[in-house]
Amino acid sequence: MANITGSPSDKVLTLDTMNQNIRTMEYAVRGAIPIRAEELREELETQPPGTLPFKQIIACNIGNPQQLDQKPITFLRQVSALMEYADLLGPDMIDTTRKLFPEDAIDRARRNLEYVGGAPGAYTQSLGILEVRRNVARFIEQRDGFPADAKNICLTSGASGAVERVLDMLVSNPSVGVMIPIPQYPLYTATLAHLNARAVPYYLQEENDWQLSIGDLERGLREARAAGTDVRALVVINPGNPTGGCLLESNIAEIVRFCERERLVLLADEVYQTNIYTQTNPFVSFKKVVSQLQSPVELFSLHSISKGMVGECGRRGGYYEAVNIDDAVMGQLLKLASVSLCPNVQGQMAVDIMVSPPTPTDASYAQYTREISDIYESMKRRAAKLAAAFNSLPAMTCNDAQGAMYLFPRVRFPQAFVAEARALGKEPDAVYCMQMLEATGISVVPGSGFGQAPGTFHFRSTFLPPEHLFDAFIDSFKRFHTEFMARYPTDTEEDKS
Repeated sequence: MANITGSPSDKVLTLDTMNQNIRTMEYAVRGAIPIRAEELREELETQPPGTLPFKQIIACNIGNPQQLDQKPITFLRQVSALMEYADLLGPDMIDTTRKLFPEDAIDRARRNLEYVGGAPGAYTQSLGILEVRRNVARFIEQRDGFPADAKNICLTSGASGAVERVLDMLVSNPSVGVMIPIPQYPLYTATLAHLNARAVPYYLQEENDWQLSIGDLERGLREARAAGTDVRALVVINPGNPTGGCLLESNIAEIVRFCERERLVLLADEVYQTNIYTQTNPFVSFKKVVSQLQSPVELFSLHSISKGMVGECGRRGGYYEAVNIDDAVMGQLLKLASVSLCPNVQGQMAVDIMVSPPTPTDASYAQYTREISDIYESMKRRAAKLAAAFNSLPAMTCNDAQGAMYLFPRVRFPQAFVAEARALGKEPDAVYCMQMLEATGISVVPGSGFGQAPGTFHFRSTFLPPEHLFDAFIDSFKRFHTEFMARYPTDTEEDKS
């Protein structure tokens, strides 16, 4: 908005007077490269054809499936439509509605409307609709084989809301630290920066399919505590973002025991639990392992409608389950939830469908399972094809995606290029990714935005571009990388700084 009166010096709120923690925050997934991608998208719409060397922006920087033409799940959209315009369920219109919607979608919409007293635009309970939380508990019980209780489940506006709420509870002063994986999803470092807390890194093992080393956890914890950090929690992202790795059950058990010994709260980010593409590393929840071990470890586990095959990112639905959390703290979590009044109602309803989909006797079952299967199999094919493409290129290696929606290839840049980037005061992987965007329209995220082992360079790419366009997407990337490498001597060297 333009200034009406006054000069910048008259302002009360300035960069110097604002909350400096917000200035410190960084969120690479929507950082400089995506911002430039949006500028280029506008140029494509306003400039004559051929002005830019590509015809479209391919947004591989974020796990946003429907932005890249993933088809919504029909049953979910049918129920949502009926709830939004409930007149379709009334006696004057129901005969016409039955010609357009299957009976089980009509029944589900009526049931879910009863959950909210017929008013889907009204506030719900602060923890979320009780009946939906009961369905989440039932889903967890069926998944893990151990009891779950609706009173320990809180529905949230996406898993991000759950992360922010739990970290808000944990951080009581600037000396508090939270252990986070490197590479990590930038939400964690951004939230900790906002809370003026300390991120305590531990490194995932790229050479071992991104498994987690207990020895590295112990080293990181020991060093942080020696430096005066009050380390209170450990974050694990499984399946991994940005790595695509999936932890073995034995590794999960080691992590649980580590948290027991060191008195750490465990935060398990499990939003990609249905995105599993390997038989060797099936998804196993931390809740299941905690239950098997009869562990007293305090656990928050998260799930979301944004990922998996549902892919409803914009509806903002998710939940956390709290396990072994003090009753008094649960009361404070309720208070914190109450400040936001309630989660997004349509998001809550989408969670309900995710955890309680059509059953074999329902009219929509065949279509629902077919749509889920088609999306899954396509993702699996695209993940394998993109990993093979990365591994076919000079100076690039990439672990296969065991899960999630991403690959995190490692690039061994020419020493001359590294020196050029450093002379500009920029990270080499960030320069590479910006050059890629300008040449191809492909938007990815540099590894420096997630953290990476010293002396290595990576970038994160989704494998979400539509399958019928995937070969052209890969060819465009290959051409860029080959031309990039040809500009420099053949010797490559990792950063030695």
